[in-house]
Parts: sequence; structure tokens; C-alpha cells
Amino acid sequence: MRKHKHYTAESIIFDIFIAIFMLAFIIITVYPVINTIAISFNDGTDAVRGGIHLWPRKFSMRNFKTVLKMEDLLVGAKNSVLRTVLATLSSLFACALLAFVLSRKRFLFKRGFSLFWVITMYVNGGMIPTFVLYKSLGLTNSFWVYVVPGMVSAWNMLVLRTYMHGLPDSLEESAQLDGAGYWTVFTKIISPLCKPVYATIALFVAVYQWNSWFDSMLYNRLADEHTTLQYELMKLLSSVMQQSTSAEAAKNSAATVTPVTIRAAATVVTMLPIICLYPFLQRYFVTGLTIGGVKE
Repeated sequence: MRKHKHYTAESIIFDIFIAIFMLAFIIITVYPVINTIAISFNDGTDAVRGGIHLWPRKFSMRNFKTVLKMEDLLVGAKNSVLRTVLATLSSLFACALLAFVLSRKRFLFKRGFSLFWVITMYVNGGMIPTFVLYKSLGLTNSFWVYVVPGMVSAWNMLVLRTYMHGLPDSLEESAQLDGAGYWTVFTKIISPLCKPVYATIALFVAVYQWNSWFDSMLYNRLADEHTTLQYELMKLLSSVMQQSTSAEAAKNSAATVTPVTIRAAATVVTMLPIICLYPFLQRYFVTGLTIGGVKE
């Protein structure tokens, strides 16, 4: 006979509290996104007055037209997509391979190397020595400055190492009894079980690479063919801010763009790829895939 769940006053109050809390959390999370979209579709002069919340008060597409008419937009978008894909794949492969080595119990120098990578998280050479190093390596005015320096991240490697270290040793031992080498263990046993953490690290690296613009300004400022979308949007925002302070722009009563609306439109343009990518990676954010893999 099917038993019906008995609800007490305490459980009902707790459920109501959880529902209200989650609703408030959703509103706090979603409202800034909707507000940014509303401002991006609003007339620039009208947006200066403020008071725009969930819907544009004076609809205008001029902000997006200004962004999409940038001279180097397509070149920057192509480089941003290319650097995001290549840097994510190369960084994930390098960090996973290094994490696999440091997570093996038979590796004698794992503690020393782990300490070395932890030190790099707190100590670096500084901006000028780094620039001199990249220039001596031929990475300045080059696309590969976006990919090569970030191939190994100490934080990402340690996260992967911790996850791999928690996998049952019986998986590797059983594979080695069947004649599998370390490369086979890494590709056929460990990597399939690391899909959740792989997806997490890939998303972190992809978001960083997609939103990065400072390295473009620092290392490829004179190479227009290696510009990125974020750097071009930053230059557009800077030019709009300079124009908005001039007396000539103040006399213009027609529909104009302002730093507020340009910033909102640029934010919408840059966040769309990440929003489209996240649903495909979300299903991998699950732990416990190794449960039931080995029966002790």
C-alpha cells in the first residue's frame, strides 16, 4: 500500500522559507542580466536619466549598430573565438597530463613538484620582466601570446590533481594487470571519469580567454591583425566616453549613444557565446561518477 507523506507544521514552514529564499535568489541573479539587456536597447540620451529596469523606455538599436559597425570587429571576433578554443584545449590537455603525473602514488617527486607549482601561485616576475621574456621568446606581436603562456595554470592543475587523486586505485591496478600502460590508463580510464572536472576547468579557461583584453593591449597593441573582440570594445567604450564629455556632443539633441548604453550593448554581445556554451557543459557538473565503478 502506498504511504502518503505526512506534512507537519515545521516542514511546511521550512518549505515555504526555502521557496521564498530560492525565488529571491533567482530574482537577484536574473535581474542584472535583464536590466543590462533593457539598457542596451534603450536610447543613449534617454538612458542617462536612469530609471530603466526590465524594459527599455525609448527603444533604439543604435547601440548595437555602433558596436557592430566597428572596423576590426570581425577580426577581433575571429581571434577571440580562435584563442578561446585553442587556449582551452591546450590548457586542459597540459593541466590534465601534469595532474595525472602528480597524482600517481609511485611518482617520487610529486610533493616537490606540487610545492613548486603552489609557489608560482603567489610569486611572479612582474609585468615588465614578463614582457621582456615574451619579447625575447618572440611572443609579442604574435597570436601565440594568447595560447602558450596560459597552457599550465597551477590552480587548475591542483584542482585536477585533487580530483584524480580521489579516484579508486583499483581502476588503475586492474587496467595495468591487463597490460595497460600509463597513457592507456590516462586516456581510457582516468579521463572518462574526469569529465565533470574537465568541463568545469574548460569553462573557467574559456570565460577567462573570451573576456581577456589586457594582454591584447600589452603585447599586440601594434598588431591589428591579432586584436581581440574585448580589446576593440574597450577602445570603442573609451572613445564614446571622450566624445560624451565634449561640448559638441552635448549640443547634439538627436538619438545618441552614451558610455552607459555602449557598455550594456558590449556586455550583451560578449556574454551571448558563454550563455550559449554553458547549457552544454552544465550536465557534466555532477560528481560521483565513479560510484559503482569498482566493487571492493
